[in-house]
Amino acid sequence: MIRLPFVLFFAALLFSAGVYGVLARRNAVMVLMAIELMLNAVNVNLVAFGSQLQDVTGQIFAVFVIAVAAAEVGIGLAIVILLYRNRESINVDEVNLLKW
Repeated sequence: MIRLPFVLFFAALLFSAGVYGVLARRNAVMVLMAIELMLNAVNVNLVAFGSQLQDVTGQIFAVFVIAVAAAEVGIGLAIVILLYRNRESINVDEVNLLKW
């Protein structure tokens, strides 16, 4: 069995990579992928603590986080497609150009 500190360290690395991706990238699709990476790090933490406490609550919350992440991807990709159709670019710096 893998010990809890190793799993938490792995989740911290995943979350840190996601934060770096959100802050450093200008491409909207890459930013969405980085947000998904951060949500997956949270899922790893939820499952790890649920396993440590011998409770399924962490796994149930992880399923809810996955459902929210799926909805976020659907809406986020729709916004990216709309941005590309209007401006022919998916640069995050140009998002304020969607204003009327």
